[in-house]
Amino acid sequence: MNGKERVNLFKVIEKMNLVNLTPDIDVKGIWIHVPEFNRPALQLTGFYDQFDNDRIQIIGNVEYAYLKSLSETERYERYMQLLSSNIPCLIFCRNLEPEAEIIELAKKYQIPILKSAESTSSFSAEVIRWLKVQLAPCIVIHGVLVDVYGEGVLITGESGIGKSEAVELIKRGHRLVTDDAVEIRKVSDETLVGSAPGVTKYFIELRGIGIIDVKTLFGVESVKETQEIDMVIKLEDWNKDKEYDRLGLEEEYTEYLGNKVVCHSLPIRPGRNLAVIVEAAAVNHRQKKMGYNAAKELYRRVQENLMRGDDEDEFI
Repeated sequence: MNGKERVNLFKVIEKMNLVNLTPDIDVKGIWIHVPEFNRPALQLTGFYDQFDNDRIQIIGNVEYAYLKSLSETERYERYMQLLSSNIPCLIFCRNLEPEAEIIELAKKYQIPILKSAESTSSFSAEVIRWLKVQLAPCIVIHGVLVDVYGEGVLITGESGIGKSEAVELIKRGHRLVTDDAVEIRKVSDETLVGSAPGVTKYFIELRGIGIIDVKTLFGVESVKETQEIDMVIKLEDWNKDKEYDRLGLEEEYTEYLGNKVVCHSLPIRPGRNLAVIVEAAAVNHRQKKMGYNAAKELYRRVQENLMRGDDEDEFI
């Protein structure tokens, strides 16, 4: 994290289908900076040492039952201590309802009270997964990201070199994530996730035609919101003097945000069906992940044939 990433609380409410029990509080002025949450069990007993007040606070059955076991005065004091700690918000799961006086207390301290119908564990897992993606370090590159047979294929190259062949891939049943601008987020040391900037989401520019809306033209099954990036295909003009890898025994890599991704350089020349080649590359990459490498298998067979040939020579 570089400290600059943040998510508006309004976006969290919208994404997680939360009910705002304090609509008078301006949630658009509240920002989330960390992709973790806190269940304030210890805080509700009065222990605030090392309290992470910048995290989303979640009340589940256990916390709710404990608070219910207290007298009204004690319960009010515990809520007051929590809500006065400058937390971003307080979320009740399982449709648990806070008392009216707690709502008034939240308004006093300008802390939004939200409610979810989800179980505490399900909601917690989903919100932390989503926040990790939203708050991950991010760069924007020029390219196209497509889901091909479940593999995230990032296609890069000079402007106008053929990246919008993505339309052919979509026609063949694959899904577009983004065209032209790809937001890449580092979710972990092994995982990069790509998505589209909000303004250009699901649009493709076709030279000579203009902008098309993929979701409208081809249906919702033709697009995807985010996709893990599994491989990169770099498109380049065919150069007859350049030596291209014909076997693929050794993987080549490119790097984004410190993460290495398998990369193939693909020369473009008239008559090549780019969509079919991308499909083949995606399936081949998937096969390698499952433990089978066609290039190494061919090499093994050649070596075996050579050995057999040597043995035959000994008997001549």
